[in-house]
Amino acid sequence: MKIVVLAKQVPDTWSHRALDMVTGFLDRSASEHVPDEINERTTEAALQYKDSAPAAEVIILSMGPEDATGTLRKMLSMGADSAVLVTDPALAGSDAVQSARVLSAALEKVGADLILAGNRSTDGQCGVVPAMIAELRGQALAPCLDSVTITESSIEGQVQVEGASLTVRAELPAVATLTEKAAEPRFPNFKNIVAAKKKPIVTWSLADLGIQAGPASAPVQSVMVSAQERPEKQPGPKISDDGTAAAQLAEFLTANRLV
Repeated sequence: MKIVVLAKQVPDTWSHRALDMVTGFLDRSASEHVPDEINERTTEAALQYKDSAPAAEVIILSMGPEDATGTLRKMLSMGADSAVLVTDPALAGSDAVQSARVLSAALEKVGADLILAGNRSTDGQCGVVPAMIAELRGQALAPCLDSVTITESSIEGQVQVEGASLTVRAELPAVATLTEKAAEPRFPNFKNIVAAKKKPIVTWSLADLGIQAGPASAPVQSVMVSAQERPEKQPGPKISDDGTAAAQLAEFLTANRLV
């Protein structure tokens, strides 16, 4: 059983995040780089299965800059067996479609019975890459699982939809995305922290995956048309009770279609 967890290096969620007004992209140098919290929860779900099936292999797969190896080491210290980093200068600014294609190619090379991912990242928030990967690989997708049960042949979990809770199940190989409710990540112990320093991290470029960047292939970069600072929030109107407050309030609510 080989479980591949998709991971991403992101700016610290609790630190200041700045937008580069020239490129329109998030300024990733403005804060500390950390593993996305949702990926830690997803890794925990994989490790819980490994706890009951020691022969299972848990691999962390990420696409990002060269310094993302530090982030991967942190995830290896939780107990994952190895990690793969796809990094290439041509991948800077990749959109969701290109990210899915590159990760799908890496998954083909790694081989996986089950692919786990967070339901959305804290920086991009688009949440579509795992679904695209499932489509590219022709595999079933179990989306947004609040709980998860993994066996040698399937994955099952609860999905919340409007007005109902569904139990979904997919035969392996499959792709599944987990929400923050799915698992509480374990705290790495000293033994695993030391062991993580010796665990392998393989680095692949686009050439290693047989992907040619440029006009002949799929577009690699998103194009930001424009970017501007968000205007400061303006204070709302104040109503002084001079005997007409009720009428003023009713007029305001009506004008803004709030009643």
